Amino acid sequence: MALAAIFVLIYGIVLGFGEGSFAQRLEPRLGLDLIGGTTLTLQATTEDGSAPSPQNLQTARDIIAQRVDAFGVAEAEVVTEGDRNIIISVPGENTDIIRQVGVPAQLRFRKVIKTTTDMPGPLPSASPSASPDPSASPDPSASPEPSPSPEPSASPEPSPTTTPTATPRPGQDEVLAKLGEAAKVAEGISDPASIDPATLEKLEPFRDLTEAEVAALPVTMQFNVPQVTCDKLNKRPPGSIEKMDEQAVACEDGGGLKYLLDVAKVEGTDVESAAANLDPTTGSRWKVDITFSGDGAERWGALTREAYNNEGGACIQTQPNEQGGSPVCQIAVVLDNVIVSAPAVQGVQTGGNSQITGDFNRASATLLANQLRYGALPVTFEQGEVQSISATLGADYLRAGLLAMGIGLLLVVAYAFFYYRLLGSVITLSLVLSALLTFGMLVLLGRQIGFTLTLAGIAGFIVSLGVAADSFVIYFERLKDEIREGRTPRSAIPRAWTRARRTIITANAVTILAAVVLYTLGVGSVKGFAFALGLATSIDLLIVFLFRHPIMTLLARTPAFLSPRVSGLGRVLDQHRRETATGSTRTKEA
Repeated sequence: MALAAIFVLIYGIVLGFGEGSFAQRLEPRLGLDLIGGTTLTLQATTEDGSAPSPQNLQTARDIIAQRVDAFGVAEAEVVTEGDRNIIISVPGENTDIIRQVGVPAQLRFRKVIKTTTDMPGPLPSASPSASPDPSASPDPSASPEPSPSPEPSASPEPSPTTTPTATPRPGQDEVLAKLGEAAKVAEGISDPASIDPATLEKLEPFRDLTEAEVAALPVTMQFNVPQVTCDKLNKRPPGSIEKMDEQAVACEDGGGLKYLLDVAKVEGTDVESAAANLDPTTGSRWKVDITFSGDGAERWGALTREAYNNEGGACIQTQPNEQGGSPVCQIAVVLDNVIVSAPAVQGVQTGGNSQITGDFNRASATLLANQLRYGALPVTFEQGEVQSISATLGADYLRAGLLAMGIGLLLVVAYAFFYYRLLGSVITLSLVLSALLTFGMLVLLGRQIGFTLTLAGIAGFIVSLGVAADSFVIYFERLKDEIREGRTPRSAIPRAWTRARRTIITANAVTILAAVVLYTLGVGSVKGFAFALGLATSIDLLIVFLFRHPIMTLLARTPAFLSPRVSGLGRVLDQHRRETATGSTRTKEA
């Protein structure tokens, strides 16, 4: 009855609370190797081309793994390879997600000094593109940004390179020498809006620079020269503007507006947490709540004070003050080389909590929160080779895995019937019930905790067949020993169960303990194997107590069970009867 109640409960939840048709509700979550997916290689880069320290590489792996978890990607793998590579693998159609979690950036907070377009022409109007949220004051809030679109920008997506290198980057003197006269012309420019056509023509050599060469240019040239476009600035090598004590130039992802940025006074490691939440004052608009660490809160407070008061008139490009005071500065949130948000500060922040509001939806607010929370890495990377595993290949793997499991199950059943006869039916029914219970748990756990079935998991279930067979062998051989000692099958069953129970529990406990250790210390597919093995072994232990022993007690009361040819106890029963008959004859003769 207890086992029946468990089945009703599990399948009641699976079928009663799922989405889609009944067939869809019974579908377990499948992993990368079974349904296909994407693998991205990240290669660590340094200025001198050397490999990063193992500690920094491991820390970067942990942060990227947190990014993956924050996006809710099930059965994803993030592992280090060699002395500079990190491999990210996600199942299913998650190409956009793997790009976002693979943005290996440094996070910096910088005041916006001024802006300009990346094409020849007059400066754009600084009029607001979205109305600010007055309820956000005195917290720093996202005010209208001088951008072609009011939508908060998404995570930068550098184009992947199939042959990443770690060669040293070109130096500034080398690039200026390549530009020749054009570099001297650029040095004389103070206002990009006042460039005449003749000067613009002389600056054309800048258009031929590579992204790495653009990164080596002085900040003033990156900002003032129109031919240095946002497209090239966004594709500069990772870490091109990571130095906190230097001004920088950056653009929004996909935008054509260049920002001249002040030195960075707050960095990503100062952010303790960030979360996307609905704004309670509107009930429909999303905001990003940020909590800074102790020292980070002090630095953030000082930066917001500078920006709100525009101390020293440092910000040439300003935004309106919602409180009616002097115009305020924007603070750009820079992830690697790209600006992901540039809110205007509408109040001096004196505590560790702040919020960014604006034209967010749930997806864009969640993305920005994840970038703020997991944006700081101890090393910079280049996105390398991207590989896809087709769903067709995954389906072949799935069929092969299920075929191997089926063959293993058939061999166990065939051996059980050959060696134990009627008792083989007990083994078969136990395995069937165990399989159904395991399948139900797979579907349920896939929904609740995101457990995903992989080839490694299938291997774990196959190994668990051997563990289940061991339980049968222990019990049945103990039963034979009891009969050999002169007991009838009916009286032998409870004694055999009592003696075999401890051994069965111990054997299964050792297997479960090994699975726990593997799951705790392993990564990727090792975790999947360990989880499947531990789950199947635990279910087998449940079947032993709730089905196998009770059904054996019932069978002991049937005539078939007492038949040597049917029960599977054959020779043991014959031997017992012969010994009993011989003993009776000797008693009569005596």
